[in-house]
Amino acid sequence: MREFDFIIHGDEYHVELKSLVGNIAELDVNGTNYSVEIKQMASPKVKTPILVRSIPSNVPVDNPKTSKPSQPHGAGKVLAPLPGVVLSIKVNIGDTVKNGDVLLIMEAMKMENEIRTDISGTIKLIQVKPNDTVLEGDVLVVIEA
Repeated sequence: MREFDFIIHGDEYHVELKSLVGNIAELDVNGTNYSVEIKQMASPKVKTPILVRSIPSNVPVDNPKTSKPSQPHGAGKVLAPLPGVVLSIKVNIGDTVKNGDVLLIMEAMKMENEIRTDISGTIKLIQVKPNDTVLEGDVLVVIEA
């Protein structure tokens, strides 16, 4: 396994560590085999590394992935709250909607989810169609106040 050279009280010793199982070491000291018990073995301290990732410069940090009901009302975008598939669209461009109206139905995680508006206004743009797959944060509908 490993070899060591020691000088103890002026005498030289060539030590070869043949095996180490638990606290029993098999040693060859100057050609003579010894089986020794290690009383206490110093274990190296393992420091857990800390992974620090920087935010890439091309990723916007100010844009939330989903719309929040507490955001100021006005012209805005309705974003997909989670990944899924658009099943049906309940509004058309030019329709007037009020806070809480259902805009579309999405299937996500094997459940149908009603996507509602949190602002009142007129539907300006519909970015999706039935059977479209969307990711969290994708723009679904744009509403103009």
